[in-house]
Amino acid sequence: MLNKKLERKLGLFPVTNIVIANIIGAGIFTTTGYLMGFLQNPQIMLLLWVAGGIIAFCGAIAFGELGAAFPEAGGEYVFISKLFHPLPGFLSGWLSLIVGFSAPIAASAIGFSKYFIWAFPHFRNTILPGSILSVEVFSKLLAVIIIVVFVLIHARGVLLGAKVQNGLTLLKILLVVGLIAAGFIFGKGSFNNLRTEQTFEFNFSNWKAIGLSLMYIMFAYSGWNSSTYIGSEIQNPRKVIPWSLFISTGVVMILYVLLNVFFVYAVPALQMTSEPEIGALAAGKAFGETTEWIVSLLISFALFSSLSAFVILGPRVYYKMAKDGYFFKSIAVIHPKYKVPTNAIYLQGAIAVVLVLSGTFEQILTYMGFSLGLFPILAVAGVFKLRRKNLSLVKLPGYPLVHIVFIVSGIAMLVLAYFERPVESSIAVLTALSGIPVYYWFKRKKDDPENQQ
Repeated sequence: MLNKKLERKLGLFPVTNIVIANIIGAGIFTTTGYLMGFLQNPQIMLLLWVAGGIIAFCGAIAFGELGAAFPEAGGEYVFISKLFHPLPGFLSGWLSLIVGFSAPIAASAIGFSKYFIWAFPHFRNTILPGSILSVEVFSKLLAVIIIVVFVLIHARGVLLGAKVQNGLTLLKILLVVGLIAAGFIFGKGSFNNLRTEQTFEFNFSNWKAIGLSLMYIMFAYSGWNSSTYIGSEIQNPRKVIPWSLFISTGVVMILYVLLNVFFVYAVPALQMTSEPEIGALAAGKAFGETTEWIVSLLISFALFSSLSAFVILGPRVYYKMAKDGYFFKSIAVIHPKYKVPTNAIYLQGAIAVVLVLSGTFEQILTYMGFSLGLFPILAVAGVFKLRRKNLSLVKLPGYPLVHIVFIVSGIAMLVLAYFERPVESSIAVLTALSGIPVYYWFKRKKDDPENQQ
């Protein structure tokens, strides 16, 4: 008989590594150029990176309390289902399946392939001499291969996955810290790039740009709640979940702000505008073309860490949904030897492959940004209900101010982003709502006496 229970094997260090890896991904290495295109002001852009970090930390405080109260696999799916209603909880899980994890896996894989091909422009012809495949098609093929490799790694157990994750995360942190330190000590640049002759006017058009920029920034910070998705596999979750969120979010906020200061120091604002490979561009400006090649290669491999973390976390949500009867029973199966939800891992990998083959990086990025902001707001609001019902096992500081800051800023960001990008935002909303008939279909099957075991 197959074991249907996840085992608590992860301590503070591997969990914190998973959270940091989940946060630092394609977003920080790709969004700054887009932000400069929206804002045309480096000072406002840097202030928004600080604001995004504060918002993420507020969310981490709220989720730390929620995770300690409900130390189970599933994250906001569990919190919303238990504190409000299974329907919105299911919709958050549904969105996680289609967008929340599968899309970032696709984005990280595409980000890897783009930076790798930037570093090795002749790699395609070396592997496939005389190939009729275009660079874009070859890039997608490479991304698919990477997804398959990491799906197979994490299907062989959480301890093996955690070891791989630890190494990749340390590599990524060393890359970011090294780039920042070397950039300011040895790199060419000027803090005059922070200056701008044009005054930033806070009119409605620019407020929409701020909302859209914050949405992109919060995508780069997304993952600040990661340890709550693997609550069933964490030792001493009342302590480890809150601390893993605090440490990782605080560390990443400092790194993000310093890294963006380096980007602005190395690259004048006009040259930065709408540039997706901002990390490689900044390295090239600061250190020369040879270093640009090396940094491009390192960034491409650093994105493995993010992709790996997403592959670990997402399946735990679908596993929990299936275990509760709101998804296919086969997704709740735990492998008897490796003790991981292998079917859920394979399903998520398949969806990520479809997204890679069907969309561009920018389309995936925009679609993700709005989607990822919807249900964390409702989950954070659940802390008020948690306190009112005396269900909170670890009462963290900041209540209710940090929760209000997160909710109000989250709603404002989504409203402004909707006005700026109504088509992509509407698709994200429709994606979430498409889960309503699916929920009732599974609910009917769950409530059917013939399906009761």
